[in-house]
Amino acid sequence: MATESTPARPARLDPPLAVPPGGRTPAERRPRLRSGLSYSLLGPAFVAAIAYVDPGNFATNVQAGATYGPLLLWVLLTANVVAMLLQYLSAKLGVATGRSLPELCRARYRRPVVWGLWAQAEAVVVMTDLAEIVGGAIALHLLFGLPLWLGGVVVGAVSLLLMPMRGRGRRRFEVLMGVGLTCLLGLFLGQVLGAGAPLATAADGLVPGLSGTGSLVLAGGIVGATVMPHVIYLHSALTSDRYSLSLDPGPADPGKGPAHDPDRPLRHRLLRHIRADVLIAMVLAGAVNVALLVSAATLFHPGAPEAADSLGAAHDAYGRLVGPAAALGFALALLVSGLAGTSVGMYAGEVVMGGFLGRRIPVLLRRLLTMTPAIVVLAAGAGPTQSLVLSQIILSFGIPFALVPLVLLTRDPAVMGRWVNRRATTSCAWAVSIVVVALNVALLASVFAG
Repeated sequence: MATESTPARPARLDPPLAVPPGGRTPAERRPRLRSGLSYSLLGPAFVAAIAYVDPGNFATNVQAGATYGPLLLWVLLTANVVAMLLQYLSAKLGVATGRSLPELCRARYRRPVVWGLWAQAEAVVVMTDLAEIVGGAIALHLLFGLPLWLGGVVVGAVSLLLMPMRGRGRRRFEVLMGVGLTCLLGLFLGQVLGAGAPLATAADGLVPGLSGTGSLVLAGGIVGATVMPHVIYLHSALTSDRYSLSLDPGPADPGKGPAHDPDRPLRHRLLRHIRADVLIAMVLAGAVNVALLVSAATLFHPGAPEAADSLGAAHDAYGRLVGPAAALGFALALLVSGLAGTSVGMYAGEVVMGGFLGRRIPVLLRRLLTMTPAIVVLAAGAGPTQSLVLSQIILSFGIPFALVPLVLLTRDPAVMGRWVNRRATTSCAWAVSIVVVALNVALLASVFAG
């Protein structure tokens, strides 16, 4: 009796479908793609970048500036450059394969590994949501006097109202996130101008250095708040079904070489525009963070060290030292970042579960599950700002679990075809991985050492 054998795993992943849902082939799509490329490729990185200016960034940057002055500015800038590299690799992975990073992990790795990656990714999403909801709740308390737990419920409810916009067209959601990012930049540039930050003082923070265990812990928090692992998963999903039909990612013919690759000019053009999208979005996000840290360092160190204790104390210090308009701008920026960040977090949660497990749960149920820890923290009276900083430190431990699969997949010609990383890119990505893991080990050692 014949038995059914399990087919062997193919040497490379299947390329995206040759004919898109609209019925046009890649060749038929190219004229339109060429004519509208600049517009169509700007957007996904802005959704990812909004997560880099969430309330967790507020907490770590204000605490770093108020406690150590501009000392940790170099950490912030380095983390932003690392984030650019990772977001570029994530976007390129989605374009080359037509699949998100979680989907590729499910296709390539054994089930226990996939389940482990999913579990830690869900923990990352929960910690991210905690930061966004707690930050938004603090903002509503500062603006309207709402109890923190009630403010958390309001932030969670508003994020649900934003989700249908994403379903009606990703472009609207991307534009909304871009507007939010621009508003945050404008608000904090105003804070810097109001603080009168001297450039020479800020430049002192460009020299690498630390000052004791406390600065190391804060450096880890800055890395966790800047290199957000959940948007590494999300960015690949944002580009996977939007641009993957433009090219066949199959390997080039070794006998003909790249000079005979008919799609090479278009592929290079796509990569240039992806880089531009990532560069613009991440520079804007980095500028917001730099402005926040520099203004805190200028205003609060060492004259108002109490601003490091909480975001509420920072809000009061802005009002006392600069004026009511500065305090209002800080609270509004915190609210915008919380609302935008939690919406992106919900989106990332769907990508994580759908990619790793191939399953989805109702949006309302996911919203309730991920916001519950934040509401419990707020209702229990735990220090909200300390909870924010702790959540960012926990996030830093999730970075390697997203980063290592990303590097392994983007360096693999069987997965990426002609889009495979260059050796220099892979070397930089591995160097980043080693540094991040080393930082996490140092953080663990400092925690256990007390």
